[in-house]
Amino acid sequence: MAKKKKRRGLTFYEKENKVKPGIWKEVFNYAFYIVTVILIAFVLVFLFGMRVSTIGVSMEPTLTHGQEVFVNRISYLMFQPKVGDVVVFRPNGNEKSHYYIKRVVATPGDTVQVKNGTLYVNNEEVTVFDYDKIENAGLAENAYLLGEKEFFVMGDNCNNSEDSRSGNIGSVHRDDIVGRAWFRFAKENIPLGLID
Repeated sequence: MAKKKKRRGLTFYEKENKVKPGIWKEVFNYAFYIVTVILIAFVLVFLFGMRVSTIGVSMEPTLTHGQEVFVNRISYLMFQPKVGDVVVFRPNGNEKSHYYIKRVVATPGDTVQVKNGTLYVNNEEVTVFDYDKIENAGLAENAYLLGEKEFFVMGDNCNNSEDSRSGNIGSVHRDDIVGRAWFRFAKENIPLGLID
């Protein structure tokens, strides 16, 4: 039988590399936190990070042409749009259309009519919005009853706005509303901030 050669000179103890159980727990915790942060960031960007540009002057003085807004896509998952909300939608659900930004003036079940240049909802004059005398009543010339999940929207600059009074838009169905325009970026004389 061959004898093992004895090493001469310095010898070192060889340690076995063992991973301690505590290290795996720490690695798992870091991975969990990283995945959680990425998931939260993704959800926040999806729900609040959508940016839409205003096209035209229909929302002046609230928003100017080219001004960008953040869209809150979560608020209408829990609540319905209400009168006064500035909403972002695609007319008739047309995916090829650009996003429209308008203000809700009437909600499902309301009757809308424009008489003598004045907006009426449920036969009551609407004075909460600072509209000029409305020159074109459009679809609201006669009493217009909103069905279930239908909203009537108008631009703040009502005489330069293509909105629910227009035949190609009409009332906006709840399913076509993407979300609420809730934050605007600064532009010209309009400051950065929330949209009222």
